[in-house]
Amino acid sequence: MSTPISTLMNLSGRTALVTGGSRGLGLQIAESLGEAGAKIMLSSRKAADLEEAVAALQAKGIDARWVAGDASNPADAERIVNDTMERLGHIDILVNNAGATWGAPAEDHPLEAWDKVMNLNIRSLFVISQLVAKASMIPRGRGRIINVASIAGLGGNPTEMKTIAYNTSKGAVVNFTRALAGEWGAHGITVNALAPGFFPSKMTKGLLAALGEDKMAAKAPLRRIGDDDDLKGAALLFASDAGKHITGQILAVDGGVSAIHAG
Repeated sequence: MSTPISTLMNLSGRTALVTGGSRGLGLQIAESLGEAGAKIMLSSRKAADLEEAVAALQAKGIDARWVAGDASNPADAERIVNDTMERLGHIDILVNNAGATWGAPAEDHPLEAWDKVMNLNIRSLFVISQLVAKASMIPRGRGRIINVASIAGLGGNPTEMKTIAYNTSKGAVVNFTRALAGEWGAHGITVNALAPGFFPSKMTKGLLAALGEDKMAAKAPLRRIGDDDDLKGAALLFASDAGKHITGQILAVDGGVSAIHAG
């Protein structure tokens, strides 16, 4: 007999660490996992933002808490993981969402900005994933890692967008996901990535204002950009037993933009 879908997608008894979880896509994913029954640990750099986010989750009946730290700093990353282990006991689900962008023409892009984007968008994923795997997932023989990539990592850029470091880092996230899935499958760990298109967020606010939200929506077959619900189902699939046979995959959640520009 097969397992009921309600059981497969139930995360009761599971724990999730969500980096960059105080707002935007990270908070949306945390909400999804919490609503499915998981205990949530949010992490980002700013304590005030985390307090507000955790209060919002708790108001929905979600068991949530927070730890502040810079995921791109190895000492902070170790503290984040250790604190999560002490307070939750184990980590079943890791959502690598912390990220940054920088807009500048490639010929004038500052090297320090390149390094900042690379450190947060890809180096921190390696550091946190390694720590979590060694502390909890490998010893227990199971785990779910969800990396937040972007459709910007699946191809080039429209000429009006000047985000070479961001695109490069997200392309790295795509192959990091595939490579790690190949290595850690033997430990019962699945590694997948979400590749969002345009969603309203603090990171994309300026870009959407410059390019025009209606114009960007018109580029998608579904004629819209993402909203506060559009990542929740995909994240839950990757985090739950419903996705236990899926690993090394990149799921674009973009209203169809990547489909019509593929190849």
